[in-house]
Amino acid sequence: MKTPKTLKSLEELGRVRLSDNFYLRDFLYSEVGNFHGIPNIPLNPELAIATGTHLCQELLEPLRRSFGQVCIRSGYRSTVVNQFCHDHSYGCGSNERNFARHIWDVPDDENGKLGAMACVVLPWFQERYEETQEWRSLAWWIHDHLPYSSLYFFPKLCAFNIGWHEQPDRRIDSYIKPKGCLTKPGMDNHSGDHSDWYSDFPRLKI
Repeated sequence: MKTPKTLKSLEELGRVRLSDNFYLRDFLYSEVGNFHGIPNIPLNPELAIATGTHLCQELLEPLRRSFGQVCIRSGYRSTVVNQFCHDHSYGCGSNERNFARHIWDVPDDENGKLGAMACVVLPWFQERYEETQEWRSLAWWIHDHLPYSSLYFFPKLCAFNIGWHEQPDRRIDSYIKPKGCLTKPGMDNHSGDHSDWYSDFPRLKI
């Protein structure tokens, strides 16, 4: 599949179904691209579809089945959009940092592995977070139930980056207090049962 060069071919690409409830079009909207007139279109659609399918089927669908609506804040970014965002201090890391993360169709530089990431909001959890200001309960639920590679939590809406990767890091970080790394391989809290954090959460629905 080639990079779309016409509106019709872009429409067809957007209709590609990545999982039961997610289509590629859900992840192509970019506020930066929209405002500055920069198309956010995959250069390698087949690779974007492949990695996006893993992200949706293995991570986003279980979240949707368990918690309800999953709102996409930021999904796929082309190298052009991401670089522009980074250069203008819009909150995006460098292209090299986002390969196999928000840039789904380029393997990472470190080991040539594939990955995909999206920034999402769970309305079910947002309401709880606004009352408690506690984000770690959801972090530990995901850690104990899903094959994520990385999680990064943000204060606004308690949105979080969630990433799938061929070689997962299994690391959780946050900009919300307590800031920094919650867990990563080698830390004492990485293994074991964390269910006390989320005892009243929904069960994982497979």
